[in-house]
Amino acid sequence: MTPKQILDSFSETLVRDERILSPQERSLVSMLLQHAKAASGANPQTQEAVRSVIASAIGEVVAQRAFAVLGESIVERILENSSLPDAAARTAEIMGGPQDPQTPSQGPESPGVKAPRKQPHRPVRDTPIPPKDPQTPSTTPLTVPEPPSPSPDPQTPSHGISTTVVSRTEAAVAARPERLPAQCVVLDEFLAPQEVEELTRFILEHENEFRASEVLSPTAQEGVVNYEHRRSRVLMDLARHQDVMLERIKHVLPQVLEKLGMEDFAITGVEAQVTASNDGDYFHFHSDNASARVSSRHLTFVYFFHREPRRFEGGELRIHDARLEAGQYVSEGSYQEIVPRQNQIVFFPCELLHEITPVKCPSAQFADSRFTMNGWLRQ
Repeated sequence: MTPKQILDSFSETLVRDERILSPQERSLVSMLLQHAKAASGANPQTQEAVRSVIASAIGEVVAQRAFAVLGESIVERILENSSLPDAAARTAEIMGGPQDPQTPSQGPESPGVKAPRKQPHRPVRDTPIPPKDPQTPSTTPLTVPEPPSPSPDPQTPSHGISTTVVSRTEAAVAARPERLPAQCVVLDEFLAPQEVEELTRFILEHENEFRASEVLSPTAQEGVVNYEHRRSRVLMDLARHQDVMLERIKHVLPQVLEKLGMEDFAITGVEAQVTASNDGDYFHFHSDNASARVSSRHLTFVYFFHREPRRFEGGELRIHDARLEAGQYVSEGSYQEIVPRQNQIVFFPCELLHEITPVKCPSAQFADSRFTMNGWLRQ
């Protein structure tokens, strides 16, 4: 088999994967090409120009999904193992992305993020409560390379995820910086369309299992329902959907950490839950690792999804610039605002001060809620 035949076969297999292109999307692309051919008549130059425009329009989305599903270096490894020439150029040609194989197509750096705005100064609030069942976190193997150390701690795992949530309250607390500037990484089209549909259907079928959200103050050991600080409902048991999400996160995590300026770390635990926010729901200022029970949380992720068309407004995620004052972080009055968008995920350090603005959902129907799968990676 020639190099071209190998590449064409791999490309065809990739495009047939419904996680990359759903049957409806493939049908739409086929219809567009047919209409373009009919409209351009027998002029081959016009046909080629139209095909190039269509390919450019869909190439970035396909590349993003392929990288999320397969891992950014899978094509390079296949080509290297096949000893094919010009692997870098052919990889970029297949994926429809840039010529540098080490730089996956990621779209805009931070879509949906508005410019910083002024906000009245308010104090830090409460921390979302982790699951009380220690078996809740997924056991999906999710590893991040640990930086080399001259004297490794034998009590610290270097691979995989423990099956229990580990609170490392005995660890020494690093010096707290005077300022915490708002920062995040936003990725679009994170799951395949079929996975979004299945996740949405799953949570609608389990509406009666959602419970009132709790908060955990810096000094408390047990979570409480406090509608003055947080109002929403959460589902802890996500079945296989948690594994799907964590598998996707595993593939993009090195790039996310690099963009956030964070070092690689050994993951000792994972938490995930689905939050449903309906009319009037919100979450005041808080950070995700402010109490001893959750002090080992290191990276937060928030994945947005909802029924189409969207039937709510508000519910923006605001990540604040903060400064240390009297031993706790307070907002400096400016923030980055992420407007919820279908199939979008946001990553940011757990210590950052953030809030969820009030949701407006006129129907008040559960199915019309603002949904997120949010969670934390512990170190």
